[in-house]
Amino acid sequence: MVELPVKMFVQGILKEAKDSVRAMSCLSSHSKIRVLESMAESLLSQSSEIVEANERDLERIPKDLNQQAYRAMVEKVRISEETVERMTAGLLTLARLPDPIGEVSQAWLTSEGMQVQRVRSPLGVIAIISDMGPLITVSSFGMCVKTSNVCVFRGGGEWLVTNAVIVDCLKKVADAHGLPLGGLSFLDRPSPEAALELVRHPQLVNAVIPRGKSGLRKGILDQAKVPVIGYDGGICHTYVDQDVDLPMAQTIVVNGKVQEPLAANALDTLLVHQATSRHLLPGLIRRLLQEYRVALKGCPITVSMLGMQEMTGHLGIQPATEADWGNKYQSLTLNIKVVKDSQEALDHIAKFAPGHTDTIVTRNYDLAMRFTREVDSSGVMVNASTRLNECEAFGLGPDLGSNSPHVHHRGPIGIVDLTLEKFVVMGSGQFKQPHPVPQAYQDAMMLSSKF
Repeated sequence: MVELPVKMFVQGILKEAKDSVRAMSCLSSHSKIRVLESMAESLLSQSSEIVEANERDLERIPKDLNQQAYRAMVEKVRISEETVERMTAGLLTLARLPDPIGEVSQAWLTSEGMQVQRVRSPLGVIAIISDMGPLITVSSFGMCVKTSNVCVFRGGGEWLVTNAVIVDCLKKVADAHGLPLGGLSFLDRPSPEAALELVRHPQLVNAVIPRGKSGLRKGILDQAKVPVIGYDGGICHTYVDQDVDLPMAQTIVVNGKVQEPLAANALDTLLVHQATSRHLLPGLIRRLLQEYRVALKGCPITVSMLGMQEMTGHLGIQPATEADWGNKYQSLTLNIKVVKDSQEALDHIAKFAPGHTDTIVTRNYDLAMRFTREVDSSGVMVNASTRLNECEAFGLGPDLGSNSPHVHHRGPIGIVDLTLEKFVVMGSGQFKQPHPVPQAYQDAMMLSSKF
């Protein structure tokens, strides 16, 4: 069978998706709940088939990788029945959340008697491009169903077989419940060109959400002709003040860096007040190096505390370059800088704004409030880990990444953020004054003997 060229193939999927927008927007809240619950039930019943498909993806991992790289890739790609249970739990959580579509945020009556409302409605066609695992696949389709959006999903090539089985399962449920044919679409072409083709059609796609590391995000941003939201950009800082609970500060730093190093809200740069540095850093640095094998880069003061000594199985802290302070790592790498005061910390954070997530650890309430006002970030935290800047931690269900720029929405992209507000106006014959009078009527008035 001859394979269609990428451009024709992608355009065909997008046209079918665009044709499904009106039908998706008409789904009732009750029908969406039933779809999500049925999807969860179907995934759970086919968990063994999904795990078997994942085994075929594991077989596709190149055997010529070195042992460490091969082991890491296997760990990354492998899913289990427990993973499938997490997928189903996410869908059931979505089913229980309030439906944002049709929600009226404001309503008023004008002096002319018109009833004006601001009503939430779907974005339309959302293209989600991911290099992450099947959990993201399921949550992407689930969130789009909940918000009556059409979803066009392109997943990571490492899970091509796994995703195909999952999407087939979800689409069968969608078809059985009468969802439009293009409401849930899966782009099964793993080439980068296929992903980039998705973002070149503003007449067919309303928004693009990249889910993955910086290379994917940069490629999408450079090529996109469609609005890009939720691309997880921006650096994550934690500033430890002089008036601080040291054990809490150490816990927040370790959690921010180590809990999930690949996450977009994982800590990138630690700033420490000079009065606190000698009490906090020596023990913290040793713990990060020895227990967690974190690669550390520091300012001259930080480096001088431990020098370039080698520690067990790991190099000591390395001097940071100027370019390092602007790096978003999403790995076990951390920058550390000692600052003379909170002003220098705020100035450093501002230099790399807008940020993803920035945290201050302090007992000083006034300073904490100043920090929340001045820091330009999608999430500003006080005495809490950067890893908590997510919808799930806020009690808002799953999210599709986070949005750092000053457009659409800032912070984690939850179901409400996959909607727009439009004006709905109920009138009774009102019109704009002055009402236009035909020119012929004006000429007749001028010729009349009455005028």
